[in-house]
Amino acid sequence: MTIQNIHDLFLKCSKVSIDTRKIEPNSFFVAIKGERFDANTFAKEALEKGASYVVIDNADYYIDDRTILVENSLATLQELAKFHRQYLKLPVIALTGSNGKTTTKELINVVLSKKFNTKATIGNLNNHIGVPLTLLSFTNKTKMGIVEMGANHQKEIEFLCEIAQPDYGYITNFGKAHLEGFGGVEGVIKGKSEMYAYLKSNDKSVFVNLDDEIQNHKTIDFNRITFSQNNQSASVFIKDVTANLFVKIETLGVEINSHLIGFYNANNINAAITIGNHFEVPTGDIKAAIEDYIPENNRSQLLKKGSNEIILDAYNANPSSMMVALENFIQLDKRNKYIIIGDMYELGVESLAEHKAIVDFLDQNSSFECHFVGKDFFANGIQNEHFHFYNTFEEFAQYLSSVKLENRTLLIKGSRGMALERALEFL
Repeated sequence: MTIQNIHDLFLKCSKVSIDTRKIEPNSFFVAIKGERFDANTFAKEALEKGASYVVIDNADYYIDDRTILVENSLATLQELAKFHRQYLKLPVIALTGSNGKTTTKELINVVLSKKFNTKATIGNLNNHIGVPLTLLSFTNKTKMGIVEMGANHQKEIEFLCEIAQPDYGYITNFGKAHLEGFGGVEGVIKGKSEMYAYLKSNDKSVFVNLDDEIQNHKTIDFNRITFSQNNQSASVFIKDVTANLFVKIETLGVEINSHLIGFYNANNINAAITIGNHFEVPTGDIKAAIEDYIPENNRSQLLKKGSNEIILDAYNANPSSMMVALENFIQLDKRNKYIIIGDMYELGVESLAEHKAIVDFLDQNSSFECHFVGKDFFANGIQNEHFHFYNTFEEFAQYLSSVKLENRTLLIKGSRGMALERALEFL
């Protein structure tokens, strides 16, 4: 069966699914092998739950003519997504970067949806499975697609671009993330820049933050749309940015008051403004979209618990995002500050040194109470009356349950694996 034949069957279905727990009537189920399971074993269950067709790559689980037997289900999902993207021929904006991808994607989506019927990556489904699922969620009614791309090793962004074939691209930044897989910061820059290589070789366009020297240098001879807080010749000049507590931006003749915390979110907003402006979304609609956006899912959320004000940024962390979050927190005009930070994962041989750099930074720049949670921070414990180190979250939870925090401004940040939002139940 050709990919076009499979696509014809896919078009008869309402949605694609890879999880039988989420099967809906008239679904198109693709059985993908995982590390701990073989989804081929669920093909019959998918049909019983209402799937119209199932794609399998193990003939032992063939059922009837509703079964599509292929050599590799994952490869077929990816090939089908690429074919579907070409079939729809809609403009696609792709974005990647070390920090801020998901927030930027959400902002771009709310801005563009003021004018277009948009579809964007759900959550952070941004890998070799998530990107195809995103593309396959686009329909004839979709007028603009927004695809987030994540990566933790070389050639991954290149591969995702070949599937999504973006018309426009944006890289949020190059930071110290996934150092273990990329092989250091230079590896991060090389890996993320695979998007630039695709856009350049296909004569596509890129959105660029001119204030980022690496972005500016790498795209100097590209088709580019730019923004800057320093260069008035940029496509969009950002006149003024403040962040105490929320980011406020003056540009395009309007003042935009966001619900996003910290200077580190300013460029995420600036990118969305620039992209909206390029696609001629009215300035008033851009302003309204950004001002109405409220972050969730543990990303720079502002919460109140009792008399405490909490900045919950516990979705993920790496040395770059941790540093800018701490710098922003330190400069806030708030009293009784209190920091809870957890280990940063996937740093490989650089892990202990990067955790030590964070401890040293706080030792030199803060005088308020700091709690460090996780084995790599614990290994870098130092003598400081304001610092407290815990090898595990359970040790920290035991401490928290023994104290009562009142009238504090707290920052909670750590890698996803630390799940530091668990601290909320003790506050």
